[in-house]
Amino acid sequence: MPDIKFNVKRVLWLMGIGLLFLFLPRFLPRFYVYLTALILLTGLLATSLNLVLGFGGMYQFHHALFYGIGAYSLALMLTKSVLPAWTGFVVAPLVSAGMGYVIGLICVRLSKLYFGMLQISLGSLVWAIVFRWYSFTGGDDGIHGIPLPKMLSASHGAYYFTLVVTAISLFLMYRIVHSPFGRTFQAIRDNPERCEAIGIHVRQHQLAGEVIAGFFAGVAGTLFVTVEASVFPDLMFWTLSLEILIMCLLGGWFTFFGPMLGAAIMVTLRTFVGIYTEYWTLILGIVLMLLIFFMPDGVLGKILKSRAQATEARG
Repeated sequence: MPDIKFNVKRVLWLMGIGLLFLFLPRFLPRFYVYLTALILLTGLLATSLNLVLGFGGMYQFHHALFYGIGAYSLALMLTKSVLPAWTGFVVAPLVSAGMGYVIGLICVRLSKLYFGMLQISLGSLVWAIVFRWYSFTGGDDGIHGIPLPKMLSASHGAYYFTLVVTAISLFLMYRIVHSPFGRTFQAIRDNPERCEAIGIHVRQHQLAGEVIAGFFAGVAGTLFVTVEASVFPDLMFWTLSLEILIMCLLGGWFTFFGPMLGAAIMVTLRTFVGIYTEYWTLILGIVLMLLIFFMPDGVLGKILKSRAQATEARG
């Protein structure tokens, strides 16, 4: 009975949050609706990173690569292709997943720090190509004024599309994390040598995790195009990957919804701090330092840990 009550309570909480997001455009000014959409897609991106970082123990140091690939794939299909516009929203995440497979094939042979460093090198190579290929990608100018389907161009159309796609993606990732594959993935994170010894193919699971994370990062990239109607090379630069990593750490990288909270904090801080100062990176450094010293488990991780301790004390 306690488990049933807990599940019902959790469902009610999620329904309440869903209704809140559903009716936000009716009460908030247009800028805050845009900011909320940006938080949602950035949170989806951070959660896709945490799929392999927090639950897989893989040092994914250049996750923005897959985000940028998804965004550019959609932008190029909408501007240079005669295919139906909605085809791009399906193909772009698959292109990101394909890039995840290629990068994974090369990188999963290494482990931990070496995996991350090689990924940064390969990702920087792709970024350099996009940055310099003016005739195809627009070079450092990017692509602007991307034509979107009429539904997305309507009032709040981009927001509601972002909300629905983010909710579906989070649900799918949650099911993956709690599936037998997800449990095995977490076991590999905790002790890859023992998993290998009992017959689990560690590299294949890590490669699959890389493909899945790349796919959902590509979904987030398509949502960025939906909200901004533009793309630029910074979407796949390594500094953005660092910000996404900090979002996971800030929210709680051993929790599922922690990266969403971390993204909300980071995007909000970056937006409003940028109004008063140009030194956003200084503020980011201070936030990271305080996080390491006072909340190594992240904000949500700290809350859950405190709740567990309080429950244990009462018991």
